[in-house]
Formats: sequence, C-alpha cells, structure tokens
Amino acid sequence: MSTYYLAVDIGASSGRHMLGSIQDGKMELEEIYRFPNGMVRVDGSLCWDVKALFSEIKEGLKRCRELGKVPSFMGIDTWAVDYVLLDRNDRVLGKTYGYRDGRTKGMDEKVYEKISPENLYARTGIQKQIFNTIYQLMAVKQKEPGLLEKAESMLLIPDYFNFLLTGEKRTEYTNATTTQLVSPVTKDWDYELIDMLGYPRKIFGKITKPGTLAGNFRKEIQEEIGFDCQVILPATHDTGSAVAAIPTTEEDALYISSGTWSLMGTELLEADCSAQSRMHNFTNEGGYDYRFRYLKNIMGLWMIQSIRKELAEEYSYGYICGQAEKQEISSLVDCNDDMFLAPESMAEAVKEYCQNTGQQVPRNVWEIAAVIYNSLGKCYGDTIHQVEAMTGKKYNCIYVVGGGANAEYLNQVTANYTGRTVLAGPGEATAIGNLLAQMIYDRQFKGLKEARACVQKSFEIKKFENEGAFH
Repeated sequence: MSTYYLAVDIGASSGRHMLGSIQDGKMELEEIYRFPNGMVRVDGSLCWDVKALFSEIKEGLKRCRELGKVPSFMGIDTWAVDYVLLDRNDRVLGKTYGYRDGRTKGMDEKVYEKISPENLYARTGIQKQIFNTIYQLMAVKQKEPGLLEKAESMLLIPDYFNFLLTGEKRTEYTNATTTQLVSPVTKDWDYELIDMLGYPRKIFGKITKPGTLAGNFRKEIQEEIGFDCQVILPATHDTGSAVAAIPTTEEDALYISSGTWSLMGTELLEADCSAQSRMHNFTNEGGYDYRFRYLKNIMGLWMIQSIRKELAEEYSYGYICGQAEKQEISSLVDCNDDMFLAPESMAEAVKEYCQNTGQQVPRNVWEIAAVIYNSLGKCYGDTIHQVEAMTGKKYNCIYVVGGGANAEYLNQVTANYTGRTVLAGPGEATAIGNLLAQMIYDRQFKGLKEARACVQKSFEIKKFENEGAFH
C-alpha cells in the first residue's frame, strides 16, 4: 500500500488538493479537488471568505475518503501577509482583509514615524510592499483600535486553517517572515520592533519551522471527514513551497516562481540586509531549512489573469499566449507600477501607460497581452543583472516553476530578454514543495537536496534557449 500525502495549495485565484505518493523512486501527483478563490467586497473592503475556504478544505478531504485514497499526512500553503485576529474565545475579530485592499494607503508613513525605512530593512531584510502585515496592522491600529485591544492572537491564513483542523496554534516561519516583523538573525519575532510600533506582544505566537508536526485532526474534524491525519507544516507561504521544489541539486540556482506574482531570485544562507540591497528592493524571505529566498517581487501573471477576466469569451491561458506571440508591437510597461496592482480595467491601464509614455497604444487584447508578456521578460532581464551584482555570482540558467512554467511564449521571451537558458517546470511546484516537506518529515528523503533530486527525475522540464532577439 502506498502512503498518501496531501497538499492543500490555495492561491489568490484558486485552490486545489493534490495527492502525492512515491512510486518506483518517483513522485506521482493526482489532483483530487479544485475550487475557486478570490477577494470579495464587504462594505467596500476587499476581503477573503475564510469560512468558505475552510469548507472547501474539508470538502477536498472528504473527496479523498470517497476515492479510498486517505492521506496519512497533509499540509496547507497559501499566499502570504494576510491574517485573522482572534479574541479570547478564538472567534475572528473584524474582517479578514485581502492584501489588495486600499486601507494600507499612507500606513507606511505612520510606521516611519516610529522607525526609518533604512532601519526597518536593516532589522528585517524584507522589501517594502504596502500590503505587508506590518502596514496592515498599522491600519487596524489607526482605524479599528478596538480590535487590537480585544485580540488575543494573530494567525496568518494557513496557520488559522491548521488551527481549525488541529486545535493547535502555530505560526510557521516562512510565512511569518513576510509580515516584516521577524528578525533574520534570531528567526523569531522582533519584539523590540513590535513594541516600537505599539502592537500587542501577546498576539504574536511561537514561530515553528517548516517540516514539523502541527498536530492531528480534532475529534470533530475526524468525525466530519471520516479519518484522522497528521497535519505537517510545509513552507506555508506558497512561494516558500515552490522554491523548495526547484528541480536542481545546485546550491546557487536562479529561479522564478511564476504565478499571480513572479518571485525571482536565488537562495542565500544568510540574509543580505544592506542598504544597497534595500535600494534594489530585494527581500530576504524565510525558506525551508532556514535558507533565505533572496528575491524580487514582480507583478507577474496577475496582469494576464486580469485581462482574461475582462474578455467576453473564456479563452485558455495557452490560447492567449499563442495569440500574443503573433503580435508585432514593441511597447513595454513597468509591471511593478502601482497602477497595475488593482485597476478597474487592466486593459485600460496598459493602454494608458503606453499613451502616457509616448509608445504605440495596443489596438486589441492580443496586442495588450503581448505587451504584458514582453514587459515581464524585460523586467526579468533587469532583475537578473541586479541579482548578479548583489551576489557576485553569474547564473547561466533560470529555473521557472509554478503555473507560468506552462506559458511557452513567456518562457521564450524570458530566455531572449535575459540571455540565459530557461528550464521550465514543474508547473505544480507549490504543491510538490508542500508534499516534499511532508515526505522529509516521514523520512522518505534524508533532506532537501535528495528531495529536489527526486523532483528532477519525476517531472518534465522544458528547455528554452536564448534566440538573441532582445538581449
């Protein structure tokens, strides 16, 4: 009998239950259940429906039982920075805000009244993004102070789901680092910083490293689902899991975790919290095994996802990619411009940017898609030079993992703009990285290196060579 491991991988636009097992030394994957996700407007705020998401988590678990493929281990990963506040009876306080909500506007200035941006980066090594938890909590302090007074604990989204399953409150390390409130030296909350900002210390629970047991299902969950299971903490930040699944045993690999966001960088054993690193807006997010994901956050396929939603007919991403490839337009946009974070219409935002910068304005949706793909390629090209300047290393190839690994035109554009070989795949890297943490816990692998070697031989990796068009 195979041992089954279950990855519950919830992204900003959808979630899925992926069952993994080891057969003849290779990892096998099976999608068991898939469900939609997205922020919803509640009284004008962008929020997550955590109740609905938890029902979907349980629904997928029931599906495993119906199929007779009961997992012995499971792990949950999601996007970063968002959280719930719980009162003394463990009830959710206030709204569960989504990171694209506008309430954090101006909260960076409030934080900087207490600590300078330079000092903040030197202490945490985390790049400034207006939606980081540090600014979200400042918005609560400024606008809903009563909530912080009532709060007994803060749990990041995957930690909250683990709590609902097991009754145990744990804060997983990789996701905790994205709050911009963790020290890369102690790997713990920076309580001095927390005090400085006037956030209540008691809400910050003990930080636990990935690869540890969160607990077993609570009795009520066992009765509802029909089985028990050990809940393991993977890197609960989806990018942390995706990076754990890079298909290489090299120590100095350059990767792009390509999904709603494109996270591009390498792994360091010590964080680089220098002023120069801050100027380039690099981040040192926590990774599996206390490695640091030294990377840049780039807008990513969110722009294409938004365009797809605006189309009257439903087209696959493959079709959009194929149509974009046929276009001749040379206009480019800055993918990281705030105007692309949550525009009313992404198509109009792209046109407006081209108009404002004196470039050819795309005439149809396929030209818009071409502009976006090429702009991403250009951004990756700029970023690789910065990574090389900061690390003093030269990278000959780029590992592209996650959903974007399936976007062939984007992979070719990336090879052309960066002048490097692109190795694309696996597309399900996040779920695979989640499963690897469970398998390492279960001693299927001695450690991360052995686990990555298994990924390398288990999944198809496509190669794209630089055609020299733009580089």
